[in-house]
Amino acid sequence: MSKPLIVSIPHHLGKDEAVRRLKSGMAGVRTNYSHLFNIQEETWTGDQLAFRVSALAQTISGTIDVADDHVTLQVVLPWLLAKLAEAIQPLIRREGTLMLEKK
Repeated sequence: MSKPLIVSIPHHLGKDEAVRRLKSGMAGVRTNYSHLFNIQEETWTGDQLAFRVSALAQTISGTIDVADDHVTLQVVLPWLLAKLAEAIQPLIRREGTLMLEKK
């Protein structure tokens, strides 16, 4: 098993506003990236989102934890996708930042 991919995205929104924006932004993720992956499960518990996604016939599970000043995405990728993790990380950071910046 590979080590987890961890992406931290800073923000100045406060926890409640960051959660609200992430929840509303997930619909855009489903629409804009449906050709790359399918979100199979999305469960919010307080300030944490647990999710399961399928991509390239692989299943990925992870969490997004929301703090007052940053959001942390953590996923453990299957071997095939772990090889792509370095290329994926800037995309994740950019899209997460965009999701948090939208009003």
